[in-house]
Amino acid sequence: MYALSLLAATASLLLPATFAQELVTDDSYFYGQSEPVYPTPETSAPGAWGEAISKAQAFVAQLSLEEKTSITGGVRNASSGCGGNIPSIPRLGFPGLCLADAGNGVRGTDLVNAYTSGITDGASWNKNLTYQRAYHLGGEFRRKGVNIALGPPMIGPLGRIALGGRNWEGFSNDPYHSGVLAGISVHGIQDQGVISCTKHFIGNEQETARNIIVDSNNVTTLSSSSNIDDATLHESYLWPFYDAIHAGSAAVMCSYNRLNNSYACENSKSLNGLLKTELGFPGLVISDWGAQHSGVASALSGMDMVMPSALAFWGSLLVPHVLVEARVPEARPVLFQSSLEGHVLVKNTNNALPLNRPKILSLYGYDAKAPDDTTPSSLNRDWTFGLQTSGSRYFNCGFGNRIPQNCPAPPAIAANGTLYTGGGSGASTPPYISAPFNAIQERAAKDETVLYWDFRNVNATGFVNAESDAAIVFINAVASEGADRPSLRDDFSDALVTNIAAQHNNTIVVIHNAGIRLVDQWIENPNVTAVIFAHLPGQDSGAALTQLLYGDVSPSGKLPYTIAKNESDYGRILNPIADVGANGEFYRFPQDTFEEGVFIDYRAFDASNIEPRFEFGFGLSYTTFSFANLTVASVGASPSEYPTGQVIPGGQADLWDIVATVTVRVTNTGSVAGQEVAQLYLHIPVEGQPVRQLRGFEKVMLQPGESTIVEFELNRKDLSVWDVEAQRWRLTLVLGYNLKIT
Repeated sequence: MYALSLLAATASLLLPATFAQELVTDDSYFYGQSEPVYPTPETSAPGAWGEAISKAQAFVAQLSLEEKTSITGGVRNASSGCGGNIPSIPRLGFPGLCLADAGNGVRGTDLVNAYTSGITDGASWNKNLTYQRAYHLGGEFRRKGVNIALGPPMIGPLGRIALGGRNWEGFSNDPYHSGVLAGISVHGIQDQGVISCTKHFIGNEQETARNIIVDSNNVTTLSSSSNIDDATLHESYLWPFYDAIHAGSAAVMCSYNRLNNSYACENSKSLNGLLKTELGFPGLVISDWGAQHSGVASALSGMDMVMPSALAFWGSLLVPHVLVEARVPEARPVLFQSSLEGHVLVKNTNNALPLNRPKILSLYGYDAKAPDDTTPSSLNRDWTFGLQTSGSRYFNCGFGNRIPQNCPAPPAIAANGTLYTGGGSGASTPPYISAPFNAIQERAAKDETVLYWDFRNVNATGFVNAESDAAIVFINAVASEGADRPSLRDDFSDALVTNIAAQHNNTIVVIHNAGIRLVDQWIENPNVTAVIFAHLPGQDSGAALTQLLYGDVSPSGKLPYTIAKNESDYGRILNPIADVGANGEFYRFPQDTFEEGVFIDYRAFDASNIEPRFEFGFGLSYTTFSFANLTVASVGASPSEYPTGQVIPGGQADLWDIVATVTVRVTNTGSVAGQEVAQLYLHIPVEGQPVRQLRGFEKVMLQPGESTIVEFELNRKDLSVWDVEAQRWRLTLVLGYNLKIT
């Protein structure tokens, strides 16, 4: 919230002369900016959904008014291990519901695993691994007695703001990539009999001003409004929700922000109009914790359940929770493989990696070791929110639905140990942490390598033994719910890399990053020979990294975002936005207009012809691959311009019809086995569309000299644009869909 403090301070300089005549003091000023859509549509859906709806209707018919009210709002229960509780109705055998965080592991409890974070899963680009991760994660929720898992998938934020504090929880900055993995994750969670709650709906792209803020004069500022035009909303931010709903997501969480100046949890256009009508969502809309701001209005607008408590507007009671062993042996290889494949090698000069039984190895950097304290207690909020290496005190201020204006500035790094997860409600809770230092030390003992280390690094440096085969520097970039990041780089870490590289011509840098991390302070230094973006690998962090460093496995991760050369390359969406107006007139109602449209991340770089340092989808391997024999074929009869199918969960049914296929031959032309991600990009021949958009990806394992044919299936929606006038997806029936495979 420190960013809003700066904005508010700036606004205060303008206010004295303008307050009386300019200040907007009532949100009726904005009425009509978000179209009203009433009533909430009658719930209906085909197949298994229809059967479930019939059972639910029969159950509800037996309830008293008080009982109906009780199951629409959470109750507080300090003895429960659940993050949210819906009370039981014993006379009808209804046991109540347990809701729990979050997308990367069951948070804040014992006997669970710490899975890779969303950004790491996205960097793997592995659909099967995404399913297995979600499936085993869902199993742990089920064994803990959880009925509704609050993610995965996490597809809002999409990653619009480069400094966004929660970007690490999502899979990717691309809506197609994010959507595919979201749908797969829904299947994985729900195949375990646990409801997958897809979040956050919609436009919650920053932590700054996400909730009500009370300034030093006790003036209340409402949540920032994400002002998104219809086409941008559909083609970017709503896109991945189509996939999640089509996959059967039974719950959706509405977000903290306002959307077009109407709170997202009482926005009838987005909930009744988009989600429940256009997308045909027959499930449950749950408020984010404290995101309800009205009673009748939120109910009529399409919100179904308020969390964490209904005391403010609706009702109250309790649900028991039993602690059990949630882990199973079958999950171990999935955890490890997810960690392994989420690492991205972006530089490897003169085959600096893999290491080959080095005689002497030197390690540096605060990120190499495990945190000093991982002991849970009622007072240890660092443990609860996954912030053992940085400190929850910097981020807790931004939680809750009434936030003071003077929250402390968050750090850029987690200086007290390795970063294995981001912070906040999406954090994971590890049974152990395999830190890089521990894993490398074990390998060094096996190889009889002499290991030197310095993790204090006074004055951002350390002595490097001239006989070392390599010097490895470990740095990180932390992020958490509750605050947006202060920067995309930090002086201390960059100085440490530069100072170590000045002493050794084989300096390897490993970055555990909770989002984009710039490297141009040292990336072209010839002494920096290899760089790995390790992301947030969960409990097996060090063990997985060590296998990659020593070449037991070839790196196969690809970036799910774009790394720029300079901060300014991200333009106005580098920083969070809370515009208070030219004269401070919107001080109480900050605005964030998405004027860039669909042009975020690589789409924006392409449109402005900006060369990135490392592009979206980039990643090196210890082997090489080639692509050949590209073919394109249409499927079925010529489709109509607009879809004509009935609405099912995920929109009109024929949006999902396959209309074309693309194939390509992929060959491993190198000397070691490895995995490659074939990525399909296309340009839709409509004015204003991006130069290229991701529309397919497949990951394949190939031995040296081996080839395989990769096929991409394109559905109607993949080739369509949103027609604002027709309010439907329009397929362009002309030639000119330019294709590119990388």
